[in-house]
Amino acid sequence: MRRREFVVRAGSALAGAAAGIRPAAARPQGKRRGGPTKVQAVIRELRLRQAWTLSRGTWTTRRNVFVRLERDGVAGYGEAAPIARYNETAESGLAFVRQVEPLLQGDLWAFHDLWTSIDRSAPGEHAAKAAIDLAVLDWATKSLGVPLYRWLGLDPRRAPRTTYSIGIDEVRVMQDKVREAAGFSVYKIKVGTADDRKIIEGIRAVTDKPLRADANEGWKSREEALDMITWMAARGVELIEQPLPARQLEDYRWLKERTPIPIFADESLMTTADIPGLAGAFNGINVKLMKCGGIQEAVRMAAVARAVGLKLMLGCMIESSLGIAAASAVSPLFDDADLDGNLLIANDPFRGLGLEGDRIVVPAKPGLGVEGEVWAGES
Repeated sequence: MRRREFVVRAGSALAGAAAGIRPAAARPQGKRRGGPTKVQAVIRELRLRQAWTLSRGTWTTRRNVFVRLERDGVAGYGEAAPIARYNETAESGLAFVRQVEPLLQGDLWAFHDLWTSIDRSAPGEHAAKAAIDLAVLDWATKSLGVPLYRWLGLDPRRAPRTTYSIGIDEVRVMQDKVREAAGFSVYKIKVGTADDRKIIEGIRAVTDKPLRADANEGWKSREEALDMITWMAARGVELIEQPLPARQLEDYRWLKERTPIPIFADESLMTTADIPGLAGAFNGINVKLMKCGGIQEAVRMAAVARAVGLKLMLGCMIESSLGIAAASAVSPLFDDADLDGNLLIANDPFRGLGLEGDRIVVPAKPGLGVEGEVWAGES
């Protein structure tokens, strides 16, 4: 048995115990395979409220793929938020959905085996795989008449508060963004530039709330990273995400022994199979549905990470309220959340996801609990 297959199977067993998932018993009594599945997929451009800058680039729009599948009069929705960092585009995601569409004509209630078949259909395309997984589980839980979180056996009152991310910009603009997000209790500050000290000092001038920093692989040497992390820790930064390039695991092990604050993996992590190799290099991991392939894999990752002693953060890409609703449903499994991607969008096509202060109000309706329509004119 290959290492990846072993880890995934072990994760499935742990996840089943942790979240009440029973793949073999998912189909309710009396339910048959039903008629054909109608699948629609479309690319839509999402306009950002402000330019979004990380250490590796700037964007004013994002192009996401939205999936709708319908069977027996019930429709399930999913979203893919692909990014170039993982060699994925909206076009490649849409092509993948078309490629695996025949698999969706099978038994949707056997969604564990379905996910495995889809995952094996092609390497990568994790965001598109997530879109399909979201749509299938949205369909299944709508068919059962229960919210996804309830079917997972989770209590939405245990959902962690979300941080609010401040993209790289002129310091005064970043200060304004902090002021505008006064309802949040923790800010994630994007760093990884030559001006990082000015940025943190500028943010500290307008708030004394806890800060988290995310370098997105922006620092290149372990010595530079240690110097910056130590300096930031003295100014109230409580954790750092992905300070170095993803593959420098030996440098991360060196850094973990010396830093005064926890280090979380983001770009170093994709799926469950990556987790055992990260345990000695990081204190925690940032799981994203769009990186790992969806809800089922995220639940497995949470279980395996707990087993090896890693802390858990649930993050996101720039996603509409559809993708964030899916993440919010599984968020009670996690210690921390960074689920603000929908708040950065000016033309969010979905509605129904609430926010009270810095806590996401998980929708109580069946399925993912949000509504929207992006398929006008699509066949």
